Amino acid sequence: MDIQPAPFVPPAPKPRTTPPSTLEMIRIVYRNPLELWGEHTYNEPWVSASGVGGHLIVANDPGLIRHVLVDNAKNYKMATVRQKILRPILRDGLLTAEGEVWKRSRKAMAPVFTPRHIFGFAQPMLRRTQEFVTRYEDGGTSDIAHDMTLLTYDILAETLFSDEIAGQPGSFANEIDRLFETMGRVDPLDLLRAPDWLPRLTRIRGRKTMAYFRKIVTDTVKMREGKFKRDPDAVPQDFLTLLLKAEGPEGLTRAEVEDNIITFIGAGHETTARALGWTLYCLAESPWERNRVEQEIDQVLARESDPTKWLDAMPFTRAAFDEALRLYPPAPSINREPIEPEMWKDLYIPKHAAVLVMPWVVHRHRKLWDRPDAFLPERFHPGNREKIDRFQYLPFGAGPRVCIGASFAMQEAIIALAIMLSRFRFDTTAETKPWPVQKLTTQPQGGLPMQVTPRQVR
Repeated sequence: MDIQPAPFVPPAPKPRTTPPSTLEMIRIVYRNPLELWGEHTYNEPWVSASGVGGHLIVANDPGLIRHVLVDNAKNYKMATVRQKILRPILRDGLLTAEGEVWKRSRKAMAPVFTPRHIFGFAQPMLRRTQEFVTRYEDGGTSDIAHDMTLLTYDILAETLFSDEIAGQPGSFANEIDRLFETMGRVDPLDLLRAPDWLPRLTRIRGRKTMAYFRKIVTDTVKMREGKFKRDPDAVPQDFLTLLLKAEGPEGLTRAEVEDNIITFIGAGHETTARALGWTLYCLAESPWERNRVEQEIDQVLARESDPTKWLDAMPFTRAAFDEALRLYPPAPSINREPIEPEMWKDLYIPKHAAVLVMPWVVHRHRKLWDRPDAFLPERFHPGNREKIDRFQYLPFGAGPRVCIGASFAMQEAIIALAIMLSRFRFDTTAETKPWPVQKLTTQPQGGLPMQVTPRQVR
């Protein structure tokens, strides 16, 4: 009789059993905020406390999360500390803009992310992945975390920018790492709510990298505008063109156009890259799950050539990806701040409190999930996924500010996994010892070195 082995429990910080001192807390938040949270945070519907920087509320109850992100979203703005991290990078891009600026940007971009447009991206996603994986044909060891950044950048460059982004992809990937290492961290002065005129060392260290990205944006816009002037009929009707056409008195300013370009170039591929890497890692450590996924992919690819149909045709593959998103949500924290004080049930939410909806914690909450620390894709198998509350699983956020590219990312991920796993097997090595670290996204510290071997499909 076959006995399924115990599920794989991937690496994650153990919940703290004692609260940190103020100095220790600042050090942890700067180094890796995922290591800050205590056992009670993973067991209570919410945590409400006063401390450094003011009042803090950690929202875990799905009803409370719905209240903050949907039902009373108008009373919640982006949190001050989050904006201090992201606004120097993205300025008025979609992730950081608020009010009318955000509404204008969201409206301008919506046509690109309709189902019809996303289906149109499937063939370029397929082609780029097929070209990318040729690097693995001779086998060997590769840092999959780095590779997935390159792959998703390739896909984004072709689908949204028609391969007309200035700069070199290789140097781009390195600069992304440098950006998250410097400006992607919480500066201790921000945590203490120090005045803005005090210089932040994290921002100073990141200025050169930010200048690199801003130059890419400027050069990319100039390239496209030059094409408009030379031959308007040859201009691709892509995301970049849509943004430039939205510029004007009733639409976006030039600064907002550039901010949204840098948002999508800098962040539009990063979350999917991280999720793909963690998925391949978890499957490598769960060979019984990997076998099921490989068999499904082999069967679907043998009968269905249309990649727009793969997402629905591959429930086990999707479940593995969804479970990796649960364990390692690319955006581990959603930060809000109430404009006015209010009550939710018996919880008082004071004005200007830091309200944290943390997918990292919610996805591992003891009262919401069975064996929350284990990699169990069956949670998301048909018949099970329908039982999961909409507000206990938040890989793409929720409410008005739900990720505009969620459907794009899901299609991209399944196509990429289908091609990679149909042709190659990814195994961990003695050097594969990732540790999840929050630097805007949930990144594997130490990378994901893996042995890649061509598969012999029967």
